[in-house]
Parts: sequence; C-alpha cells; structure tokens
Amino acid sequence: MISDMLPQPNGAFDWVQASAGPALVCRPLQTAAPHLFTSRLWPLGRGGQGLGREDGWDDVSRAMDATRNALVRLRQVHGAAVLVRRIADVRPDTGSARPGAGALPEADIAVSNDPGDVLTIQTADCVPLLLADPGTGAAAAAHAGWRGLAARVPIVAVKMLIDTFGSRPGELIAAVGPSIGACCYEVGEDVRARFIDAEFETVELERWFGRETRPTSRNPAHAAVRLAPDARGRWYFDGWLASRDQLVSAGVAESRISVAELCTASHVETFCSYRRDGRHCGRMAAAIRPPGWPA
Repeated sequence: MISDMLPQPNGAFDWVQASAGPALVCRPLQTAAPHLFTSRLWPLGRGGQGLGREDGWDDVSRAMDATRNALVRLRQVHGAAVLVRRIADVRPDTGSARPGAGALPEADIAVSNDPGDVLTIQTADCVPLLLADPGTGAAAAAHAGWRGLAARVPIVAVKMLIDTFGSRPGELIAAVGPSIGACCYEVGEDVRARFIDAEFETVELERWFGRETRPTSRNPAHAAVRLAPDARGRWYFDGWLASRDQLVSAGVAESRISVAELCTASHVETFCSYRRDGRHCGRMAAAIRPPGWPA
C-alpha cells in the first residue's frame, strides 16, 4: 500500500492515491466537502526541477474532478485579506480569480458557497487550513504562515463564513494540513514580538512559543532549518497549536478540528519546505469544493 511508504498523519487523515500522486484527505471533512492536500510527489511539488508550476495546477483540477477554470486561486501575501464568492455572483469568463485571466486577487483566504468553485491555496511550510459548513454549504481555504497567524487568519476565515453565509461556528468542520512543526520551526525574537504587538494573551504565547525544539517520533527535527549559530532570542513556534487555539476561540468545536501533525521540514521525500530547501522547493496545494446548499 502507498500509505506504508509515507509518513503517517494523525488518525483523522488518510493517504489516498489521486491522479497525480499521493494526497491527504481528512475523514471528518470529507463527509462535508471534497478536498485534498497534495504532496511533493505531484508535479506542482517538483516545480523547482524544471517543471512548469502553472502546469501543475491541471493535476489539481483533475484530482478535484473539475475544469482548470473552476480553480479559485490567490496571490498570497501573508496577510488576512479575504476573497468572497457567492453562488449568485455573476462572473464573466475573465474573472480575476481564474488562472490565466490576469492578475490573481491578493488575499490569503477564499470563501464560497458555490459548488462550481474549487478553492485553493499553495504552501511550502505555512499552514493550509480548510473549512466546510454542512449546514450552509459554504467552505473556506486559508493560507497562514506566522505572519498570517499573527493576523488571526483562522479567526478571520471563520468570521467571514459567519458574516457572509450565516454559518454557525460550532457546526464547522476544520482540517489543518501538513506544515512546518515546532520540531523544526525556529524563529527569532522579532516573530514573537509581532504576536505581542497583536495583543495575544500571555497564556497563548506560552503555549505557542517554546525555547526548546519539540520533536516527536512522527516528526524528527531537521538540522538544516536552524537559524544562524549566533542568532539570539530563539523560539520554536507551534503553528498547529496556534491554528487550533484560534479556531476554538472563534467558536469552532475542538472535536471538529483535525490537525494532520506532519511537519513539512521533517519529511524530505514527501513534502515541500521553503525553510529546508529554499526558493526551488516547489509547492503543495490544498483544495476544497464547497458542498453547496443542502438538499
């Protein structure tokens, strides 16, 4: 089985063989909305090896049983801006959310209740967050590195689903895909300072930032991602815990939040990692199709 050759995620996730390679799906989220998290083994993930990154999105659309024109993509800017799409929107064929239709909209969160959309984000260490609402048929895809988490991306994504589609946060289902973990995510004092400036509680800072690396049997620390030897004020940042805590604070039930618990930097053969490999690392996609209005 292909899953036997891959790092094992949290028990809520499964490896599946998609059209372009192995991908992760979250079982609780799959009950509400089709979705996937791709791996480095996809052409998109091998974008630094002479393969066209744009061509790699064709694989994502096929895996989601959609046309390339269905993909809603973003120009991610490490903030908390939101692209909102509704099923009743009138959109010309040249809508800017579509590949090849001009500049992509600058945002790090996309929300929609149109089952004709496939919401996508790309990552190479940052947190990929997917949300679905079985009650309203809406969904969200969000990209959050440390800057996005300092800007409260998970909270903003939930709030947009509430404000735009009338979602009840306690009914949302959330999945956090592979991203760099506290085993490897060494940051400087400036990063922690941004969270202090954003007025997070002291108890949150204590949970999310630690002085020691946090490796596990599932996610060994990778030496190549350490800061320079003379760096001061080192901290290890836990983006998984920050994402979960922010979702809970936004009203999402903790029992409806699943975290893959796979570190992109730890698993060289499976995931893209900018911190580990630099700008030629390739990218991974997270994609979700809104379920649309329930019958």
